[in-house]
Amino acid sequence: MTIPALFITIRYVAKCCIQPFGTCRKCQGKRHLPKRIGRGTHECRRCKGTGLRLRWGRHLFNFTRRLHSDGTR
Repeated sequence: MTIPALFITIRYVAKCCIQPFGTCRKCQGKRHLPKRIGRGTHECRRCKGTGLRLRWGRHLFNFTRRLHSDGTR
């Protein structure tokens, strides 16, 4: 049971290092959302129109790295 969990964790860590951004879940990477009333689209507010989001594993890594560097100054 622990070997598959360890394998999945290592794969996710490697994925966060190689490809730190994933597609936005709100706009599915399309960058724009349809307006509720009328025609046209507007930029996705969650990803700010990039279509990408930072993975939570990479976010956690960046936070711990920043916390460590601030604590050792």
